[in-house]
Amino acid sequence: MLALPSCDLDWLKRRVTNFCEDRPGVYRMIGPDGRIVYVGKAKKVRARLLSYFRAPYPEDKAARILHAASDIEWNFVSSEFAALLKELRLIKQHRPVFNVRMNKTRRPVLIKVTDGPAPKVFVGSGAGNKSTRHYGPFTSRTRVVDAIKVLNDLMQLRDCSVSQPITFAEQGDLFGPTLRAQCLRHELGTCTGPCAGFVSEDDYRGRVDTAIDFLEGRGIAPVDYVVKEMVKAGDDKKFEKATWWRTRFDVLAWLLRATTQARAAVDALSFVYLDPGAHGDDRAYLIRRATVRAVAPAPTTPLEQEAFRSLIKRHMQPEPDTGPLSVDDLDETMLLMSWFNNHIGAIRRTVPIEDWLADDGKSAVSYAL
Repeated sequence: MLALPSCDLDWLKRRVTNFCEDRPGVYRMIGPDGRIVYVGKAKKVRARLLSYFRAPYPEDKAARILHAASDIEWNFVSSEFAALLKELRLIKQHRPVFNVRMNKTRRPVLIKVTDGPAPKVFVGSGAGNKSTRHYGPFTSRTRVVDAIKVLNDLMQLRDCSVSQPITFAEQGDLFGPTLRAQCLRHELGTCTGPCAGFVSEDDYRGRVDTAIDFLEGRGIAPVDYVVKEMVKAGDDKKFEKATWWRTRFDVLAWLLRATTQARAAVDALSFVYLDPGAHGDDRAYLIRRATVRAVAPAPTTPLEQEAFRSLIKRHMQPEPDTGPLSVDDLDETMLLMSWFNNHIGAIRRTVPIEDWLADDGKSAVSYAL
C-alpha cells in the first residue's frame, strides 16, 4: 500500500494556484513536525510548485517530497541568481533531509591538509573540518590524486588514516616496546614513520610546511629537489633513473600550474556584479574572492552610487593573496564559479571594484546594466 500524503493535497494545490506567482524565488516544503524537509528554487515558483502535484507517486522524487510535506512556504526574490544564493543559504542553515539525501550535485575535487600533530595531505571533496585547509577546486581527480601521491612520497608524509595514533621520536619510552611502522612506505623511504617514533615533531611539521608553501605558491622546494636528483642521475649516466625523476618533475609541474590556476580563478571573481531583476528590482552584489560580501539595490543616482561606494569600502579590508579556501564559504564559492562560467552574459555585467572606488564621477552602473 502507498503511504498517504501528510496533508490535503487538493487544498494545498488550490493555495498555490490562487496565491503563488510566476516569479523567481525559493520555496520550502514543511513537514508535519514543522521542520523544513526540502528547499528548492525556481525562475517561476508557481509553475515549479504545480509540477509537484502532477508528478507520479512514488516513482518521482518530487511526488515523494510533496507527500512528506504538510505545508509549502515561498518567498520571491529579484532574479535566478538571487534565488540560487537564497536556496544555498537556507540548505546550509536547515540541512533539509531531502536535500541531503537526494543531492546529485558533483562535489568539487579539493586538496586537503589536516591539522593536528601529524597533518595529512590528501584529496577529498566537499567542506571538511574547519581546521582543515582546502585548496582548489580542480577538474581531474585522477591527476590530483597522482600528484599528491608524488608530493607525499617526496616529502615523506603519511597517507594513513587520520585516526592513526602518532608517536614522535621525542615521545618514545626508553624502556617500552619497540614500535613498528604500520605500512611499508617507511621501509621504502617514502614516509618518515610518525606512527612509530621514527621522526621528530619539528622535522615532520617542517615537511608539511614545505608542502603547504608549494600548494600556496610560496615555494618550489619539491621541484628543486626533483630537478637536482634528475640532473645527478643524468650526470651519472643512470638514464632510466633520470627518466623516473623526469616523470615526477612533470607531475609536480602540472600540480604547480593547477594550484596557481585555481587560486587565480578564485581571485578573478572579485568585482561588482549588477544583476537585472525580473521585475525591475536590479541588485548590485559586491563579490570578492568568489564570495558575496554585500548586496544592495542597484544604485542609479549619484547619491545612491556614493552610498554604495561607502558600502564597498567597509568590506575592503586587506586579505592575503594566497592561502586555503574558506570552509564556511566553500559551497558559495563553487556556486559563483559555476554561475559565471555558465552565464557569459553575467560577466558582461560586472564592474571592477577599482572603478567603483575611483571617485571620478563616472557612473559604474550605466554601462553594465
